[in-house]
Amino acid sequence: MSGTVVEVGPGVEAFTADDRVFAMADNTYAELCVVKADVLADIPEGLDLIQAAALPLATTTGYQLLSATGIKAGQTVMVVGAVGNVGRSAVFTAKDRGATVIAGVLKRQADEAKAVGADQVVATDDDAAIANLSPLDAVADAVGGKTAEKLIAKVKPGGVFATVLEAPQNAAKYPSVKVAGVFSKFDRGTLQFMAEAVRDGKLVIPISQKLPLREAAAAQALAEKGGIGKILLVV
Repeated sequence: MSGTVVEVGPGVEAFTADDRVFAMADNTYAELCVVKADVLADIPEGLDLIQAAALPLATTTGYQLLSATGIKAGQTVMVVGAVGNVGRSAVFTAKDRGATVIAGVLKRQADEAKAVGADQVVATDDDAAIANLSPLDAVADAVGGKTAEKLIAKVKPGGVFATVLEAPQNAAKYPSVKVAGVFSKFDRGTLQFMAEAVRDGKLVIPISQKLPLREAAAAQALAEKGGIGKILLVV
């Protein structure tokens, strides 16, 4: 969610009325939301209030997914699902750290993937392309399933397979690869860093639709169909 503070509760000192803020919070399909101050962050100056609503969960998850790989400058990481919002955020984070990034996407997404900032694009539904991959230092996975099972085999011994989903079913066959599960947690510094990247045009999180709050049910149905662009409810 994003919005403007109306009032603060007792003991809240970090925020005041009229502050522009955003957060990962519950029960936000509403005109007024009650949000804990310790999960709020100030929206960076110059970032649109509505655009900011699309950022907390996706960008924080992507940052933390990439961080779980432990990737360093000069190493190579494959981001699977790179055209999704989590994937885009992971690609940006990896490039910011000086890594070589391979965008793992479906064949039909190859053209779109060229715009996410990766050094190379590989089709994950092309077995020949996967077979020809050089060994990877790490994989940051936002897809799971059979794709994950194919790609864990491409990670170097001692490398890391980080995922926001379940561990690959065949992970036991690769005991030298560390599997790291990632569940997004609020971090104010991370959120503001990623939001500044969006504001500065270094990272793009697509917004596919903006619907009025009264159409929340329709928006929810659209979201459940999946897709790349974010869907926002606007008061």
